[in-house]
Amino acid sequence: MTPAKFDEYSTNYTQLVDQSVSISGEAAEYFSEYKARYLARLAGRDFAGRVLDYGCGVGVLSRFIKTHLPYASVDGFDVASGSIEKVLPELKKQGCFSSDLAGLRRDYQLAVIANVLHHVVPRDRQAVMAEIAGRLASRGRVVVFEHNPLNPLTQWSVKHCRFDDDAILLHPGEASRYLAGAGLKKVRRDYVVFFPKFLAWLRPAEPMLAWLPAGAQYALLGEKL
Repeated sequence: MTPAKFDEYSTNYTQLVDQSVSISGEAAEYFSEYKARYLARLAGRDFAGRVLDYGCGVGVLSRFIKTHLPYASVDGFDVASGSIEKVLPELKKQGCFSSDLAGLRRDYQLAVIANVLHHVVPRDRQAVMAEIAGRLASRGRVVVFEHNPLNPLTQWSVKHCRFDDDAILLHPGEASRYLAGAGLKKVRRDYVVFFPKFLAWLRPAEPMLAWLPAGAQYALLGEKL
């Protein structure tokens, strides 16, 4: 998808995602905060390093990262400059949000690329991962969140999301190869987001199901050697 296409959807991004995930009973922000909580468990709430949100869009995930990692400094990059313009001013005050890669640092302790790679044509995916790896500090880590193609509800959501019409979903094995190709060691793989809202009382058990390839999405953690 071109930057102009993303800009077209930036004005009503949240509403479009809300519609596509309505089958879960949750709004779009639930899934962004879910990812931020996952990152906070990995890094620890006292984490005070630099975080890169690669493919940050209008900054929804960045906002939740800052909430759950309050001592961290969060930067964001997105190819769509119109989306960057809609990032909240308070986020821009504490970090750099840009559509220009030259504005990014090369000492991030943590980077996240959330549901971005399926918009990247397969021939370019390795280059994207290499770009992120090149901006990590020594022992820096990257978390890749992606849709799980084995989950039928995920397939339904992607099919009914207007800005996912270009999506080519990737299995964890493919994403793991991109980590290795960028010189990153795969530390863990977790399947995440199992239960819809009407089964919310079961959600505390989700971390124990991380091995089960039935989650709506998956998370890969890589570390720079």
